[in-house]
Amino acid sequence: MRNDNTRQIPLGGDPEPLAARMRPRDLDEFVGQKHLLGEGCILRTLIENDKISSMIFWGPPGVGKTTLARIIANKTRSEFIDFSAVTSGIKEIRDVMRSADANRGFGAKTILFVDEIHRFNKAQQDAFLPFVEKGSIILIGATTENPSFEINGALLSRCKVFVLKPLETEDLKEILSRALSDSRGFGGMGVSIDDDLLETISVFANSDARNALSTLEMAVLNSPRGADGRIVVTREIVEQCTSRKSLLYDKTGEEHYNLISALHKSMRNSDPDAAVYWLARMIDGGEDPKFIARRMFIAASEDIGNADPQALLVAEAAFKSAEVIGYPECRINLAQAAIYLALAPKSNAAEAGIDAALAEVRNGPARNVPDHLRDRHRPGSESYGTYRYPHSYPGGWVDQRYLPDGLERGAFYRPSDRGWEAYRADAAARDRMEGGNGQNPTSRSK
Repeated sequence: MRNDNTRQIPLGGDPEPLAARMRPRDLDEFVGQKHLLGEGCILRTLIENDKISSMIFWGPPGVGKTTLARIIANKTRSEFIDFSAVTSGIKEIRDVMRSADANRGFGAKTILFVDEIHRFNKAQQDAFLPFVEKGSIILIGATTENPSFEINGALLSRCKVFVLKPLETEDLKEILSRALSDSRGFGGMGVSIDDDLLETISVFANSDARNALSTLEMAVLNSPRGADGRIVVTREIVEQCTSRKSLLYDKTGEEHYNLISALHKSMRNSDPDAAVYWLARMIDGGEDPKFIARRMFIAASEDIGNADPQALLVAEAAFKSAEVIGYPECRINLAQAAIYLALAPKSNAAEAGIDAALAEVRNGPARNVPDHLRDRHRPGSESYGTYRYPHSYPGGWVDQRYLPDGLERGAFYRPSDRGWEAYRADAAARDRMEGGNGQNPTSRSK
């Protein structure tokens, strides 16, 4: 199938880039993020009912964070202020806030969009707080970094975080097809391109709509006109426009996520060579060492846990070195940690245990605290029964119920048979066997 139009592209073209011309104007034109913007989904409902409050958009580049903020401002009839975290300081923040405060006095709403909000320091972020709290502005921040790490807690607690997912290849093909048919793009200008080439451009773009549209624009503007005046985009032209894909490492783009995923999975499967290789790829690409160390923090508990409790301390030390020392020396600290985590015995019992417990808490019945475990400092506690103090019994253990009725030991935590965790599981079982019920009656009411 081919996308064909009949008019010749004008000489000179449009001075505005294709990506800017094709920016969606409303929710119906917005592609992707169905989990937030589909019919009946939370963000769409808030927008349509004009119930917007301050929020953070977290997602990779090119998924529509800025565009969505503009659509929200238009839909809610709010003044839109685009604020740069790179070029603006506290003085500029306060000037904008005063203007928004004045607008509020006339009943006008102001949406302040802050791109790359994670680049603001704590003092700059704090400058937003009083205006967010009293409703002078609706803050919409955009970030490619985890807000929990990059945005201070006071500001984050006043914002709803919405996670924007990477665009799929089919999403990007839809965007490109619209650019070929829409009058804002190449509609009516005689452009022909095979569908498989649209697929190639979409895959190359790595979920980034701007990248996809820029590549299409480059291909169109560098394609020859046929005898009939049409622009025919060939495979050779597309390949020239996309030939550098494998050589690029965009530390804020898809490869950023692919490489950290490869590092994590290599450590999880105990492959130190692969771990060091993917680490080197990120270091060479200029990746933030703290970003790498954070993932090691996660892996230390998610994949190793109590099979080697020391792993968490190693990961902490790696993060500290990244924070205090930086490149180039911290590359050695990161490598040491990556190798240690790769070689450590593995257990996901901690993750599985807490997830199982959370599922029970959220989906199971409300369960009462056993009487003998209740706080003894309240009136009427005399009727709670006897709490038996484990340290008063052989082995430091006594046969006593700690779970609510209806739940039994092993419901959540299931230790692996590896490392320190296996040793301690066996030792705890021996302690219980040796201690039995004991005959020491000593008790404590704590």
